[in-house]
Amino acid sequence: MAENNQTTGNRWDNWKEKLATTYRLVIINDDSFEEVNTTKLTLANLYTIASSIFVALAFLVFLVIIFTPLKQFIPGYGDFNAEKKAAELEQKIEGLENQVASYEAWATGIRNIMVGNVDTTGETSQQEMPISVEDRVLNVDKIPEDEYLRAAIEEELNTPTTVVNLGVQHKPLEQLFFTPPVSGTMTLSFSPDERHYGVDIAAPKNTPVKSVMSGFVIASDWTLETGNTICIQHSDNLVSFYKHNSVLLKTVGEVVKAGEAIAIIGNTGDHTTGPHLHFELWHKGKPIDPWDYVNFN
Repeated sequence: MAENNQTTGNRWDNWKEKLATTYRLVIINDDSFEEVNTTKLTLANLYTIASSIFVALAFLVFLVIIFTPLKQFIPGYGDFNAEKKAAELEQKIEGLENQVASYEAWATGIRNIMVGNVDTTGETSQQEMPISVEDRVLNVDKIPEDEYLRAAIEEELNTPTTVVNLGVQHKPLEQLFFTPPVSGTMTLSFSPDERHYGVDIAAPKNTPVKSVMSGFVIASDWTLETGNTICIQHSDNLVSFYKHNSVLLKTVGEVVKAGEAIAIIGNTGDHTTGPHLHFELWHKGKPIDPWDYVNFN
């Protein structure tokens, strides 16, 4: 046992001597053999310098990983944040897909009305008939408490007065003022059973067609059946259509005021028998008789 301890001690002493042994590092010019520089080193110094360099490099790599995007490439690091971001993006994509589908259905309804390809004899779905953008947004945000409160107020007043929907007031049609789009004689009345969802008003050539209320243009195009047609979205869930025009004066997205000229009366399209305006008024996605609310005289 004593011999083993002595052997171990000798090895340790030899190791310390090697560490303490001084070596000379000489740099010599290869051509002239001139001594350029000389340095005294020990193994202990070399180990210290090497360890310091290793620690410095490790610390530098650590800083680079923590404060740069390189950390995302380390397996297992940042997976939680990546999953969270992926979930958020998935929710946004789903919301956008629903919004796009809603607008496509709404646009399809507008196009169908422009060409008269609608059916109001049966129960109409939300996707078949166009409803105002405002109303579709409000319908998403409705809450039961708001519905209960509105119902209680209406029951208390016991009259179909102004309905408050999430801070937006919708007046009954009887309280709205409509500017006549043109003044003239009605040649064909409102007849949903015969798929005639508006009224035909004959007026002189080059008569300007005016917007019945303020709003913004949501469609302004030409169709084979109805010719130059323009559609305006108004407040209170109202949409108006003006068909068979000779010229359209407004484009999609433009804001118009009540009584502002939006087209020139004409005779375009297949479904026409002479210069006139085919005018339609839709409320909450269903056609109503314009003659009941607009004075065309």
